[in-house]
Amino acid sequence: MSVTIRAATEADVPAIRDIYNEAVLHTTATFDLEEKSLDERLEWFRDFQPPHCLIVAERASEVLGYACLRQFRTKPAYRFTVENSVYIAPDHQGRGIGTILLRELITLARQGGFHTIIAGIAEGNPASEALHEKFGFTRVAHEREVGYKFERWLDVFWYQLML
Repeated sequence: MSVTIRAATEADVPAIRDIYNEAVLHTTATFDLEEKSLDERLEWFRDFQPPHCLIVAERASEVLGYACLRQFRTKPAYRFTVENSVYIAPDHQGRGIGTILLRELITLARQGGFHTIIAGIAEGNPASEALHEKFGFTRVAHEREVGYKFERWLDVFWYQLML
């Protein structure tokens, strides 16, 4: 599949919001319980400042997925650590778009001078675990029953890639 990876623009935010809200309503990929409004997602978008980034995968002007590197923690000693997220539109999952996005995020993290990337993955997301493991992320922590969604307790696994 031929896709273009580029920096997200404000014009992409409605599509990004739709992809995210689908995950909110139907998956444990996020622990948000309510859909985000366009204004909320625009505020989130505007928080990305280099070297943190938000990228999209598109084909024929359609946003198929997005990924980001954001601040892991606010204390200054964490400045060389980022957390990543990757979300793919449901009808485009399983087509390698996550691989393309994560590969680009790793490149951008290196260019940004980061030392390590962290990924928090809730239980029930084996595709996300496999995607991260494909790039050398290793599971470094397991938090038990830290989230509650869809009437059940969920564990979170933390993965890390040293750059």
